[in-house]
Amino acid sequence: MGDHDTIAAPATASGGAIAVVRVSGDRALELCDCIFRGRERLSEGAGYTLHFGCVVDGTRTVDEVLAAVFRAPHSYTGEDSVEISCHGSSYIVAEILRLLVDVGVRMAEPGEFTVRAYLAGKMDLSQAEAVADLVASSSRAAHTLAINQMRGGYSDALEGLREQLLQLASLLELELDFSEEEVEFANRGELERLMQRLGEELGRLRDSFALGNALKEGVAVAIVGAPNVGKSTLLNRLLEDERALVSDIAGTTRDVIEEQANIDGVPFRFLDTAGIRSTDDRLEQMGIERTMASIARARIILYLTASADLEAAGSIAPPAFELTPGQKLLTVVNKIDLCPSLVLPPHAVGISARSGEGIDALRRALREAVDTSALYHGDAVVSSRRHYAALADACAALDRARCGLADDLPTDLLCEEVRHVIRHVGTITGRGALAPDDILHNIFSKFCIGK
Repeated sequence: MGDHDTIAAPATASGGAIAVVRVSGDRALELCDCIFRGRERLSEGAGYTLHFGCVVDGTRTVDEVLAAVFRAPHSYTGEDSVEISCHGSSYIVAEILRLLVDVGVRMAEPGEFTVRAYLAGKMDLSQAEAVADLVASSSRAAHTLAINQMRGGYSDALEGLREQLLQLASLLELELDFSEEEVEFANRGELERLMQRLGEELGRLRDSFALGNALKEGVAVAIVGAPNVGKSTLLNRLLEDERALVSDIAGTTRDVIEEQANIDGVPFRFLDTAGIRSTDDRLEQMGIERTMASIARARIILYLTASADLEAAGSIAPPAFELTPGQKLLTVVNKIDLCPSLVLPPHAVGISARSGEGIDALRRALREAVDTSALYHGDAVVSSRRHYAALADACAALDRARCGLADDLPTDLLCEEVRHVIRHVGTITGRGALAPDDILHNIFSKFCIGK
């Protein structure tokens, strides 16, 4: 990942009217001049200039193009770069890449342009990871999550914590230099207050992963209830597509059906589950077991009951499961068109999945169940499992340091625990030291070609 070959790759998806081929490296301008004919050579052009000309193969014109010149270090990768805008024909793109390879350019690996940007100090590791998330974002929430991280707000919060931890470690190490004089440069009461404040900030970042991961992967919503209350019909209505098989026969749904829909900029993953009831049917029992597993991993439980059942019983039967911390329960009464005079319990949402009545109110209730105010106010929200693991390790190390402080742990051991916290926080951004090659490979191998 540290070589300085000149690399190239298509930077746009196939099928469009226009395509972009990106070239980067020490010889990018020189090698592009081998296939480009314009009013002036690209190697003689200033940075941030556009050049009209042709890509040629000997005397044959391949395409008329625009070539954008970027001079190091003022480019995405920090290297000399050229972006060739051509017509979107897959043949033209392939020919341009072939000609570039023929003159000495190497095809880029997945994420190699962003690797070079990281190695050149154009962005830190968390910002680089956000590039892939931005490309993959399919909702307003996922886009906001990625763009906030890519712009460095996330990094600034972590760097602030790292600076405070370094200051703390410096004071403790200073004491080691004067250990024979038994001098305390760090007041233990102030240290405890600083550690507590850092622990709260690290804990908030760690705990924000529940929201960040849900927004990135889709908020899991389990649609649960007794057989024949209309769970599959509701799923189809929410998706506006006949995705689930609907039947009046109880126990039709045997397996969990998972589909995604976007509600007001937030992605939701709906899990249509098998109806919960006592049964001797082994296959249906297996479906119910999977229902309970879906409930356990859902962020929102959409508990569905039929209006006729509510009217007959006078109240909604309590669910046959318990909520876990962080889960929210939405009670929904279906088939209200069959019982128009029915009075709904407080906080219940009345719908007719078949006709669509009340579906907009249900969508609003689902959207309100996901608090995204922190995200849209610019607060740092963690969405990467790698970052979450590093923050969890940092919190554990800080807890050990606080316990050591309370137990009068020797300064050298206390300092070592603080150093562990610094290392864990540093692995997120890669600041202070470049990340090991295995971590870089694991991160950037998931990138698309050309980014």
